[in-house]
Amino acid sequence: MGETPSTRKGTCLCSLRYGLAIIMHFSNFTMITQRVSLSIAIIAMVNSTEHARVYTEQPNASTISTVGLSADTQKNSSKSFEEFHTGPSVYEWNPETQGIIFSSINYGILLTLIPSGYLAGIFGAKHMLGAGLLISSLLTIFTPLAANFGVILVIVVRTVQGMAQGMAWTGQFTIWAKWAPPLERSKLTSIAGSGVAFGSFIILCVGGLISQALGWPFIFYIFGSTGCVCCLLWFTLIYDDPMHHPCISSREQKHITSSLAQQPSSPRRSVPIKAMVRCLPLWAIFMGFFSHFWLCTIIITYLPTYISSVLHVNIKDNGVLSSLPFIAASSCTILGGQLADFLLSRNLLRLITVRKLFSSLGLLLPSLCAMALPFVASSNITTIILLILIPGTSNLCDSGFIINTLDIAPRYSSFLMGISRGFGLIAGIISSTATGFIISQNAASGWKNVFFLSAAVNMFGLVFYLVFGQAKIQGWAKEENLTRL
Repeated sequence: MGETPSTRKGTCLCSLRYGLAIIMHFSNFTMITQRVSLSIAIIAMVNSTEHARVYTEQPNASTISTVGLSADTQKNSSKSFEEFHTGPSVYEWNPETQGIIFSSINYGILLTLIPSGYLAGIFGAKHMLGAGLLISSLLTIFTPLAANFGVILVIVVRTVQGMAQGMAWTGQFTIWAKWAPPLERSKLTSIAGSGVAFGSFIILCVGGLISQALGWPFIFYIFGSTGCVCCLLWFTLIYDDPMHHPCISSREQKHITSSLAQQPSSPRRSVPIKAMVRCLPLWAIFMGFFSHFWLCTIIITYLPTYISSVLHVNIKDNGVLSSLPFIAASSCTILGGQLADFLLSRNLLRLITVRKLFSSLGLLLPSLCAMALPFVASSNITTIILLILIPGTSNLCDSGFIINTLDIAPRYSSFLMGISRGFGLIAGIISSTATGFIISQNAASGWKNVFFLSAAVNMFGLVFYLVFGQAKIQGWAKEENLTRL
């Protein structure tokens, strides 16, 4: 990871800071695979082979993902105890229970969203992120055993795992504050952050193959072990400060420190909480996050379950189909950012117009696709196309309200981004739990109600943002402002 001499000062891609970005990429890759692993594994965890056969013979059934232990297996007393346990366990978790399990990891992340930033300043971001990744990895390996002890222990494990991942997510921003020169932050953070989309694609793509070939517990064993290996790299090669890294070249060290020293700074002041609470443009951003994460959480969490119940495919094909939307999501994020910058650089649209345009596309288009899903269930191809379009078009919000805090309050953007994501996590908790409850009440019309409710939430967030959203710096966020608590 040492820096190679380059004619361009401090920009060599072989530098230590780019190595840090790559390691953080794999850390994010590992954490998202551990988070999403249950979404694909649960298809096998709550279904037996015999029930899958029964539902294949009954095309009108819509609850294939919610059946429990096989009735034939329960009634067949001639089978020995050893024969009964030759395959992975299957559990009687109804959709309502599954919703609680899915949302539990968001509870954990929400609990550590704010305190982890404070603790990172005390113990160091390296130890916070490394410890969070290690705990999450060990709990992932422990998940199959926890499932055998009961659903309560699974919920506890997922909640603690969320707390560990919350520590790791927050710790990244503290590290980049000391390692990333201002003009390279977009590149470095994009390299690190791209691990999330890549990890979502990989776990859904290969998770079904692993489950079919080795059994669903190996999904947790493999990606939990991968996290442990990543921890070894992390604790060995990563340091909080470039000044203390034993392998960094003096040239790169000087480049980073001099670049950070040139940043404009302002006196340390208290955060104007009261002014923030009264700021409608800020609440417009919060409502946008809430609406955006509501539908996104349902898609990333329940996509394998929906494909299983509607398309009736095996778990291998289910994983491959579930991974396709994340290719579209990554592509739309990049293309949307390029288009937004083009419109602004050519002065074709005002900044607020661009923000509201991409927010509208990112909330309206996926809502229309979601509402159309129940009416095209008979066409597998159309269903898959709509499922691909939902996360793809939803990511256009990245050029809308998601980065709007940089426009209205650049001084407090990190703090406000944390609060915004907190609103998103709350939406994820509610939507995951509500989806499981709605499906358990009426399996036939449950998905239709879920998608229509999601569209309604999206429309509420969109209207609120269109009415109150702004792109000019607020008075309480200006440099000369001395507002106190």
